[in-house]
Amino acid sequence: MADSPLSTKDAGSGAHGRPAAGRPTLSFAQRILLWATLACIVIGIGVTVGFWWFVWSVPTQEVQLDGNADGIVVLTGGSSRVADAIELLSEGRGRRLLITGVYRATTAAEIARVAPAYERLIACCVDLDHSATNTVGNALQTKRWVDNHRIRSLVVVTSNYHMPRAMAELGRQLPDVFLIPFPVVTDKMRTVRWWNPATARLLLSEYLKYIVAQLRMRLEPTFASKRLSDEMVKS
Repeated sequence: MADSPLSTKDAGSGAHGRPAAGRPTLSFAQRILLWATLACIVIGIGVTVGFWWFVWSVPTQEVQLDGNADGIVVLTGGSSRVADAIELLSEGRGRRLLITGVYRATTAAEIARVAPAYERLIACCVDLDHSATNTVGNALQTKRWVDNHRIRSLVVVTSNYHMPRAMAELGRQLPDVFLIPFPVVTDKMRTVRWWNPATARLLLSEYLKYIVAQLRMRLEPTFASKRLSDEMVKS
């Protein structure tokens, strides 16, 4: 019997010749677009899950300290942080207090006028840092202060939403110092739900800063090694 015009070889051209009907192939550009879209989806899911973790890890109530430390540091920037830190100092929770990130014109006497009941305590046991302008600077100046006063345990006072980033930066600079977080929780943070637009924006902003800080801290050793290698090559 003669071969049919549509031979077996022709019929299988979908596998060996032209693509089979119903199985369109993607161009290179389409594949790149698909992978980029999938990557964005995965990153978006990761950021969303991370934000949920961040929200639920932010304390909504102030903690009760079980013991004392060698020193106390308060990072300025939020209401009632300094007042709470001075109160902890008066309770003997630390021998000295560092207020980091203070305005250049602010003096210990001016702080004492705001808290007259602690005037003598402020005069003897409170140190001011005027140079730090951000959390990284706070950590660097705290390290210098800790080294000068030989402090091995430290109560960290800052706002509750700022505490994760502050602890990360301080932990990087002070790996051998025991850090005790004391988050300051304002009345608004206690009563307003996190999905309130203003609160949600504040938490999202701080969460993104936390991610950037974590990425920077992981990349810095690589950059430092590269700079050292370049300097060795030049020398």
